[in-house]
Amino acid sequence: MILQAFVARRVVTPEGIRAAAILVEGERIQAVVPADQVPVEGYQVHDFGDAAILPGLVDSHVHINDPGRAEWEGFETATRAAAAGGYTLLVDMPLNCLPATTTVAGLQAKRAAAQGRCRVDWAAWGGVVHDNQGDIEALAAAGVPGFKCFLIDPGIDSFTMVTERQLRAALPHVAKTGLPLRFGRR
Repeated sequence: MILQAFVARRVVTPEGIRAAAILVEGERIQAVVPADQVPVEGYQVHDFGDAAILPGLVDSHVHINDPGRAEWEGFETATRAAAAGGYTLLVDMPLNCLPATTTVAGLQAKRAAAQGRCRVDWAAWGGVVHDNQGDIEALAAAGVPGFKCFLIDPGIDSFTMVTERQLRAALPHVAKTGLPLRFGRR
């Protein structure tokens, strides 16, 4: 596992701006320590001097229409724009790609479309539609951070609204995952 220390005289923390080092193992932040407390051995040190290190932004509602409609907005353009604006994570809505992210196969197709084309991290909401109650728990196990459904016609043929009956059938499955369910409207 690669150990790195990102050091700067201006690191934005919940306690304010201060000189600090961010200790990272692999891709996870392990600690934020005073700049003079970077372990001597094992760390690649990156000193940014007076440049500021600050948390990246998260956008939890984007439409990366890839695969299937990348001409609308694909991984390359969406993540390049996000990086330029200071975003480090995008969470994609499940409805505008083909196939929609309503099954594990749909999520795998999305992951394949993203392979090698992203400048920032991303995740995908799982969709709850009229006939996928049996897919909800598998989507959660595959790594979606939550779910999205519509109570009215969202205008996308491959992503249907749910009726009250269909929503009631889906809710026990969503509850078993412990993940949030977002409701959309136009």
